[in-house]
This record gives sequence, structure tokens and C-alpha cells, in this order.
Amino acid sequence: MDLPSDSATSDLWFDWLMHRRHADDAGYSQRVQMDVASYSDRVLDGAALKQGMTLVDLGAGDGLVGFSAIDRIGASLKVIMVDISLPLLNFAEQSATSRGVRQQCTFLVSSAEHLGGLNDDSVDAVTTRSSLAYVADKQAALRECFRILKPGGRLSIAEPVFRDNALAAASMRTRLESGEKDPKQSILPFLHRWQSAQYPDTNEAIQSSPIANYTERDLLQLAQAVGFRELRLELHISVTNSYCKSWEIFLDSSPHPLAPSLRSILHERFTAEERQLFEAVVRPMVESSELSETDRMAYLTALKPSKDNC
Repeated sequence: MDLPSDSATSDLWFDWLMHRRHADDAGYSQRVQMDVASYSDRVLDGAALKQGMTLVDLGAGDGLVGFSAIDRIGASLKVIMVDISLPLLNFAEQSATSRGVRQQCTFLVSSAEHLGGLNDDSVDAVTTRSSLAYVADKQAALRECFRILKPGGRLSIAEPVFRDNALAAASMRTRLESGEKDPKQSILPFLHRWQSAQYPDTNEAIQSSPIANYTERDLLQLAQAVGFRELRLELHISVTNSYCKSWEIFLDSSPHPLAPSLRSILHERFTAEERQLFEAVVRPMVESSELSETDRMAYLTALKPSKDNC
């Protein structure tokens, strides 16, 4: 993935993390942060950090994993934050300064597939949280993780699995194209129009989409293929009623950085009459918490073998 060509103050990744993920709502942002912090904690548990270590966090974003690691380990930990987004790294650097930990942090603009700024066998742990999901060549990224880790170093990742979302969108397309009739047929085209704007909805598109062309088992197999050993994989699936009860927040948030908001989709893909029909059906479900959310997160830890155990 190439660094977006936007300005130094904002890009796709910055805009989503700072705005669209929580629709610029402080209360909703706090609830989202609770979930994100739980993912971060699991990643750091898997990294098994100790004093004096060096951690590389790929897709560091706003620095949550790195700063949480420093909070855990203290002043002896060195953290290298890597991201393709210069605006996010600038934000993280400012946060490091305000936290008084700038001297412990290094900031590197780089794709995950080509970590040219990092030497072989140079770091103790590598973490990612919702980063590899957007990398086109995941095996190349994992190969780079393996390369920069010292023998005995640990990989710990938490990645969302979006494949089922894409398969659901594809299923809607198939039902529409088959002319299948059911009581929900009147709303099905609208639901498909919404979901297909956020996830690929054909087999070809799914296979070519970085966010949809892998499962948790693929992550395991790719990590094993580049040389990692002692692999541990856990897939956590939670199905809950949505905690977003605000129609405005629902309209302005999006499930991942590559997905437009529902408000944008309604504006660009729906007529005024269709927007009214869609809202009449979906808004009551949002405001009554009838909509469910399914979260699928794959946690993987692995070890780079010591040279005498290769």
C-alpha cells in the first residue's frame, strides 16, 4: 500500500480514526475506545514484553498500542511506531511529547511490506492491531516482521476478519439477481446498495480485496509459511445489540477506513424517495437497538525460532 497523497495534516486513515470511526461524537468515541483498548490489551499480553526491549508496532495509528506498552513496562522500553500515514504519525509524535515519552519513541513512515528502515534481527517484538487487514500482500508483511525480529522474538497481532461481511453482501446480490421473492424483498435492494458500498459483493471482488480475501486460518498459514513457530490462534466472535442508538451517529460513522459513511452512500446512491423509505425501515431499528453487530477478531501469536532451534 502506498502512502496516500493527501496533505500532511489529513488523509484517509487519519480521517477515519479521528472522525468517521465515531462520527465525531465524544460519547460514542469513548465507547469505541473501550473496545479498542481491549484489543490492544490482548495484543500486548501476547507480546510478553519485558524491560529493555524494543517493540515495533505496525500500523501504529494514534499510538494506542505503543503508549499502552510504555505504560506497562516503563522508561526502559523503546517503541518504533510504523504507519503509512504521516498525519497519524505526526499526531502520535505530538501525543508522545505531551506524555513525556518522546525519547522512548521512533516514528517511521513505511508500508508493512517494505520495512527498509529497520535492520534484520533488531527488535524483540512486533505487534499489529487492525493493520494487516488493509495490506495487499500479507505474506510479504509477515516476512518483514520475521526478518526484523531477533531470534526468539515474538509476533502478536489482532486483525478483524471481514470476509463474512463480504459474503453477506454477495448473498444479497445473488438473491436480487435470481429474482427471489420474500417479505423483505422491497428493502433488500436498499440493504444491498448500502452493504455493497462498504464491502465487495462478487467473488472476483472478494478475492481481490485485501479486507475480504483472507480468513483467520490464512493468517496462521501465512505466518507459518514465512518461518514463525509456536503459533497460537484464537478467533473471537461476538454478536451483540448495537450500542449506537443515535441515527445521526449511525449515518456518519463507518465500519472501516475504506468504507464510506451511510450518509454518503444515501446521498450518492439513493434518490430522495428511496432515502425516505430506507430511513422509515432502518431508523427505528437503530434507535431501539434491534440491529445486531457481529465482531470477528483474530488473535495470533508466534515466535521466531532461535538459531539453534531452526
